[in-house]
Amino acid sequence: MTIRSVVLTTSLVVPETIVSWGTSEGEVAVRLRSKFMSVFYVTLTVVCFGTLATAETYTIVDTGQKHCFDNKFEIEYPKGSQPFFGQDAHYQGKQPSYRDNDDGTITDLVTGLMWQKDAGRKKTFDEALAGAAVCRVGGYRDWRLPSIKELYSLILYSGEDIDPRATDASELNPFIDTDYFDFAYGDPAEGERLIDSQMATSTKYVSTTMRGNETMFGVNFTDGRIKGYPTGSHRPGGRAKGYYVFYVRGNPAYGKNNFLDNRDGTITDRATGLTWAKLDSGHLKAGEKQDGKLNWEQALRWAEELEYASHSDWRLPNAKELQSIVDYTRSPDTTRSAAIDPIFDVTPIRDAQNEVNYPFYWSSTTHRRIGDGMSACYVAFGRSQGWMRGTLMDVHGAGSQRSDPKVGDPTQFPRGRGPQGDVIAIYNMVRPVRGGDVSICETGPELKPQSSRRRGRAAGQREPRGRGEIRLEQRPPGGMGLGGPMDGNRPGFVSRLDRDGDGKVSRLEFDGPADAFDQLDANQDGYLSENESPKHQDTGAQQGQQPPMGTRPQAGPGRGPFGQGRGGFGGRGSGSGSGGSGGRPAGNQRPQRPR
Repeated sequence: MTIRSVVLTTSLVVPETIVSWGTSEGEVAVRLRSKFMSVFYVTLTVVCFGTLATAETYTIVDTGQKHCFDNKFEIEYPKGSQPFFGQDAHYQGKQPSYRDNDDGTITDLVTGLMWQKDAGRKKTFDEALAGAAVCRVGGYRDWRLPSIKELYSLILYSGEDIDPRATDASELNPFIDTDYFDFAYGDPAEGERLIDSQMATSTKYVSTTMRGNETMFGVNFTDGRIKGYPTGSHRPGGRAKGYYVFYVRGNPAYGKNNFLDNRDGTITDRATGLTWAKLDSGHLKAGEKQDGKLNWEQALRWAEELEYASHSDWRLPNAKELQSIVDYTRSPDTTRSAAIDPIFDVTPIRDAQNEVNYPFYWSSTTHRRIGDGMSACYVAFGRSQGWMRGTLMDVHGAGSQRSDPKVGDPTQFPRGRGPQGDVIAIYNMVRPVRGGDVSICETGPELKPQSSRRRGRAAGQREPRGRGEIRLEQRPPGGMGLGGPMDGNRPGFVSRLDRDGDGKVSRLEFDGPADAFDQLDANQDGYLSENESPKHQDTGAQQGQQPPMGTRPQAGPGRGPFGQGRGGFGGRGSGSGSGGSGGRPAGNQRPQRPR
């Protein structure tokens, strides 16, 4: 770096002692004290060629994900030229590291934040805000309610999502380090579900969710998501919702971005050390339809093979890296923009009601649920929508982190999935990243057989059979499969969809609309048997007739148990949709990445 000019300004010639000093970009300030004067300054302004280095104040803690996955299961670590290379476990960053101070506090040795060890009893949002001022844990008086970015720094994607109906917490694996933090689930004795362990933050949504609810963003370490939660009651006159709280202190700069436009198509965040593509996959015409929409495997490959702005080391960001660039002061309804600094270019999209919205961006992080790896995390930079009582609305807020199936046909989810009818896109966009303090990891933990016990079962549900090494494509072509009877070479409803080998189809495994599952579930046990399949319930279909694999039954008006011409569900489908089936284009081999 070459010094171009130096400007010296002073208000006194002879100092007595140097009291303190500090630096900022482009300026060095020296604070002096004289025995005759109070405080004055000597300032040297240095103008240089190039960019001065600044300290990284927003260190991204690694997600803790050590296993690799395909679209369904855990797999051996793929190599650089193989499908599914470039996922979270391949790129290891600053590993989580904590110190228990034996005074009710935990220090995060990566971020410099100090945390309350015990979340205590639940508090309303107003109580959580007020409680920081009177908190005296560890003898400190400067506690604060954390921001969403501070709290999300604690999340670990070594955790597993649970069945919302689970009542036994003994085998659950939350998304936080329970060796250090006293994490608590919801209390069934209080009429709560185990999953009701949402944690409050100080970050309020600048718009509203549902039908006008004032909303704050919180983290649920039981299911591994960021969602918008009401600051008061769900309904007028109701009791305000309660949340667990981890108060925090120290490093007030954490979570604050410091973007620099490099004027070469890239944006550097000097707070995190990460460099981002200014354009997203929509602007870069990714995908077979050149609309930027990709399923998860396609997103991994596209980012790995991307050559852009004279760089070839782009990758798909992990969930915590991606969430770091959310701007929670922005939203489609308040700033008419995505929830991101306008220094970035964002491709607008149209939602199911043809309103302008902004994309979900894929992360490289698998969102594991009850033993499988079928979903991956995304961050919603536009309205985080869902279908509530047939109405499409913003249910979780721009800046939420949810998950989507990695592959499939989004038209099979016309009214979303889950209690809030979360919109299922599957074909999402990508915001590529490079740099950061990461290293490429090519080997991981020993691959375990697919026989681990289902986690989070509701009370009274039977122990599933182990899957062993058998996967869907390895099941015998005829006779009796793991999940039920087969018709010749065509597997039955259960055997096609039963991914965990327990002989029944869960809501997660079902590939049809959520309302269809409820109609099929005759005994209301939360699972579908062969006798509850669309084939058996479709009185208009010929008895015993099974559609060929990869197709769906055709029905005229009024046929099928759900009306509107819909037959049954349960076929594998072609994986069609925006972006195609995910097959590699002919001759397009992945180049070896620079190491």
